[in-house]
Amino acid sequence: MSSSCPTFPDCGFKLPNSGVTLTCLDCFLGKGSLYCFEYGVAPSVFLVKVRGGTCTTAPSDPPESVIHRAMYLLQNGFGNYDVFQNNCEDFALYCKTGLLIMDKLGVGRSGQASSAVGAPLAAILSSPLKLLMPSPVGVATVTAGMYCMSRYATDIGVRSDVIKVAVEDLAVNVGWAEDDHEEAAERAPSDRLITG
Repeated sequence: MSSSCPTFPDCGFKLPNSGVTLTCLDCFLGKGSLYCFEYGVAPSVFLVKVRGGTCTTAPSDPPESVIHRAMYLLQNGFGNYDVFQNNCEDFALYCKTGLLIMDKLGVGRSGQASSAVGAPLAAILSSPLKLLMPSPVGVATVTAGMYCMSRYATDIGVRSDVIKVAVEDLAVNVGWAEDDHEEAAERAPSDRLITG
């Protein structure tokens, strides 16, 4: 694969069906901006951040562990992309923390996905409280408070359904390995010996 990046010859490297691409920061950003995601923030700092997807209470692992996970996933993939359950923020959170949410029915690991669901949910849940609030400011305050609390409850650093998973065991823990075995069984039924 040839790279058009003048800085990093391997920029753009991606294995087929991997979903993970090796890229330099300049090519990754393109004309976009870089935002710093914060790890290991105090709950009070987390709650005052209005925008989801900017921080987590979970601490980051050492750089060697983060790089090992990212390089392993470059070679082995990170599963199928899903905007709510398995997106680029989920990839970064896993690489930085090694934490994996075991509840497959809930909203994804990422703060942006949780915020997309949390904001409307907070507005709906705060609707009955509007009867108790005489002013729009009171209603806005209650809605904002419920939104922040829903974001906090879904943060990977405080959830109770989170476990630390070695990158080598990741496929087994998220069910990718089972899919691989089923696909292999479907592809090669003639390899089985049938005896009577």
